[in-house]
Amino acid sequence: MEELGLGPNGALIYCMEFLLENMDWLEDELNSFDDDELLLLDCPGQIELYTHVPVMKRIIEQMSMWGHNSRMASVFIVDATFVCDAPKFISGSLLSLSAMIALELPHINVLSKCDLVDIEKVESVLEEETSTSLWHREEYASRKREEEQEREEENERRRVVMVGGAGTVVELDEEQRRSVVERRQMVEARRTKYNRLTEAICGLLDDYSMVSFIPMNVNDEESIDLVLMHVDNTIQYGEDQEVRGADQDDNVGEDE
Repeated sequence: MEELGLGPNGALIYCMEFLLENMDWLEDELNSFDDDELLLLDCPGQIELYTHVPVMKRIIEQMSMWGHNSRMASVFIVDATFVCDAPKFISGSLLSLSAMIALELPHINVLSKCDLVDIEKVESVLEEETSTSLWHREEYASRKREEEQEREEENERRRVVMVGGAGTVVELDEEQRRSVVERRQMVEARRTKYNRLTEAICGLLDDYSMVSFIPMNVNDEESIDLVLMHVDNTIQYGEDQEVRGADQDDNVGEDE
């Protein structure tokens, strides 16, 4: 970054392209491991590498040429804090789908940091049958919040004049009412435009029906084992190990 005057994203893309030009180094590193070892490659978190530029795709293609194709899987990690905000969760799901299509690998989605959020709220979101139903639920809740806020703002605009101990409410004048109506119309127009885009994204996710998430809590060993089990099943890790025959089981019993 200092030498080339690049920002964080530009520097990261430069480094990944530099790796592409020196893939023999990566090949030597991979060959230093045994075939029965499980290797975890912690990739950069910049989403551009998976959706906008073909760097990661080209690295995967090169690794496939080295014979790793049948043993690779991608694990896409999204913070569980996103689940608490339906629009962010839908956005994260779309990014996951984009990465899945771009990388063309067996794919697993994981919700990390589940220890930092309300797990019941996470489960309520994951239990929604479709992204569209999740968005409709969020939209209904959002409208209720806005209606409550509008009522509070309208009450604040009214002036209460105390006359002889009695309260007299002075209604909004014509200009104030017109301003309120125009603001509501602007909000509704923006909401309609925004909703059309969101519903189209939700429809895309529902049509593919390929995005699901596995919650992971670093403080829960069973949660970590579940993620590992999905990864093992995806890449068929351990499937090539020899299965003990019945005669071997009998011998074990005799020794005992």
